[in-house]
Amino acid sequence: MADMILRTTLTSPFGRKSRLAAAVLGLAERIEVVVADMFDDNDSLRLQNPLGKMPTLVLGDGSTLYDSRVIAEYLDHLAGGGRIIPAEPVARFAALKLQAIGDGILDAGVLRRLEALFREAPLRSERWLAYQSGKIGRALDELNAAPPSESDILVGEIAVACGLGFLDFRLGGDNWRASRPRLADWFERFAGRCPGFAETLPR
Repeated sequence: MADMILRTTLTSPFGRKSRLAAAVLGLAERIEVVVADMFDDNDSLRLQNPLGKMPTLVLGDGSTLYDSRVIAEYLDHLAGGGRIIPAEPVARFAALKLQAIGDGILDAGVLRRLEALFREAPLRSERWLAYQSGKIGRALDELNAAPPSESDILVGEIAVACGLGFLDFRLGGDNWRASRPRLADWFERFAGRCPGFAETLPR
């Protein structure tokens, strides 16, 4: 039975990150996804999170947690700790660093999308778009040179997979695959072994 509410959309990559973390940890059934509209002044999201951002996790007592990094750590705690965020320092900081790369791909991708979504073509900054694309490209190159674990499903692997999924969904993702075959192969294998991956595909 659900005793938590996740405010997000079914297309939000950061929301997907929280949903995948819950699935990996066996907590998905405890979370009800309630779709939010962060651009609607009347959506209760702004009362639940003063930043008006997704995802926001509403706990049973009505208190809230945000953002996806905090939610992942909380869910890991609920599952007993050390499941997707290792306790041992070397493994922990490796996982958190990988999460930062995945989140960075998402941040840059979302900023690119918002530029295209909210600015008419003549007003868009090509320099800004190129700046964000550069971040994504360098991150993908680093990941291709040293792909994530083939066995672990930690917060870093989850974040990277959500980043790659967002590129596929929103930014013509096939463009990254040909030049980063090792990363593309890793992503395909991850998709096949990660609980909840198919169920959380953006739609």
